[in-house]
Amino acid sequence: MAHRNARLTEFGRLLLVQRITELGWPPAQAAEALGVSRATAYKWVGRYRQHGLAGLADRPSRPRTCPHALTPDQVARVLAARRQHRHGPHRLAWQLGMPRSTVYDVLRRHGVSRLASLDRPTGQVVRYQREHPGELVHLDVKKLGRIPDGGGHRVHGRTGPRGRGIGYDYIHSAVDDRSRVAFSQILADEKGDTAAWFLVQAASFFAAHGVTIQRVLTDNAKAYTLSRAFGDTAARLGISLRRTRRYRPQTNGKVERFNRTLLDEWAYARPYRSNTERTTAFPGWLDFYNHHRPHTALDGQAPMTALVNNPHGKHS
Repeated sequence: MAHRNARLTEFGRLLLVQRITELGWPPAQAAEALGVSRATAYKWVGRYRQHGLAGLADRPSRPRTCPHALTPDQVARVLAARRQHRHGPHRLAWQLGMPRSTVYDVLRRHGVSRLASLDRPTGQVVRYQREHPGELVHLDVKKLGRIPDGGGHRVHGRTGPRGRGIGYDYIHSAVDDRSRVAFSQILADEKGDTAAWFLVQAASFFAAHGVTIQRVLTDNAKAYTLSRAFGDTAARLGISLRRTRRYRPQTNGKVERFNRTLLDEWAYARPYRSNTERTTAFPGWLDFYNHHRPHTALDGQAPMTALVNNPHGKHS
């Protein structure tokens, strides 16, 4: 179909060539009558004489050859990775060794360019972040059921051995608002004394990288709001405490998103045959997250790279 501003449809082209070839009109006169140039008249007459009526049909605008185009196998790899990992073009490009623009173009052409159409119930995310590392650190605890020896239902199915009565692991995490660097430990409980001890460890971790925690943001869990040990520890470290609004976990969204990432990429990434096996795998994954995993909010940088290369300098 001709574009909306085209002077000639296929019928108009046929009328043009018939006036020239059958009625003997001069090409300039036939072109003027239909409001096109003389060159256009010669073009359609030439195509008609060479190909007949088929020559008056629209031709595709794509080039006949494209040496740099992806092969069907490469396109299939991109789409398969999208379905399997459900990552965006930034991370897929890193995983597949392709430019981000190329990956995005493949996703767009195949109608899967929006993660919301695959697995995200929310719409567009509006990001905010502090200017300097340490200005704000997000704290949270993720409760995770322990795995019985021999594996749980992810190994044996729902009819296999149950993990009831073996308790939970509590993953305490501190995520820097500016760089997304995470300090995380698997601890025995989520009590106030444990949260206070973890805050000391987190402060020591960030201090080792030249960053002093100025304030922390937590939810309204009792370990943070009612524990005198936690409050006294924060005061001793010179850390101001901030809390989220009730029933607004998105306020602490950076650590909430980190929790989701650790579940997807560590806790549930593969079937483990014991709780020790999963726990042993955690430090390696956390190191990968901080030093190697590209972060879309950091333009593809790893969090530790963003921390070290912070343009405003380290604050200690």
